[in-house]
Amino acid sequence: MKSHEQEHPCPLCGDADSYSFFTDKFRHYRRCPSCDLVFVPPMYWLSTKAEKATYDLHENSAEDSGYRCFLSRLSTPLLEKLEPGQTGLDFGCGPGPTLPAMLAEHGLLVDLYDPFFFNEPAVFSKMYDFICATEVFEHLRDPGQEISSLFRMLKPGGWLGIMTKLVTDQAAFSQWHYIRDLTHICFYSRSTFTYLARRFHAEIDIVGPDVILMNKI
Repeated sequence: MKSHEQEHPCPLCGDADSYSFFTDKFRHYRRCPSCDLVFVPPMYWLSTKAEKATYDLHENSAEDSGYRCFLSRLSTPLLEKLEPGQTGLDFGCGPGPTLPAMLAEHGLLVDLYDPFFFNEPAVFSKMYDFICATEVFEHLRDPGQEISSLFRMLKPGGWLGIMTKLVTDQAAFSQWHYIRDLTHICFYSRSTFTYLARRFHAEIDIVGPDVILMNKI
């Protein structure tokens, strides 16, 4: 068994005093006392090749009504905040971008970025009215840096729309299907998003059990 007693700084806030939170037969999980992030140390990460192979199994499509219904949990409250003609980014859009198609139906312009499927680094030099990250935050290897980049790319008053399931307590975590996906390495709680709102000067609206809207002040 790999040792997990060494120091593991939090990948979101950098606190060096993370503590053991849970261990299963696959991985060890640590929790940060400062931002409340639960994270998997790098020694347990999949290789980039194995990670992409997992994503290649996804069969999401813009024609899939069930998938559109799932994404509408974010798109519906986000559309209430936006105006036709505004520009946005689907960060981590995956191989079959569906949310951009849904937003385009309402007159919005959406760029695509995904490190595996739409690797267009030019998006990082743009400014956006909104950025969406659906089922993405749990995959981030350097969430502190990557979330900082997203907020830099948002115009003042812009919206960051996130879908990710939230950690509650250790008992629920131990039975949680979300941790069975080995590409999931970061897990956020309501307290984590409160920390992010404070750090990035944003207002936060948790509109569902896995839907968070952040407004850059």
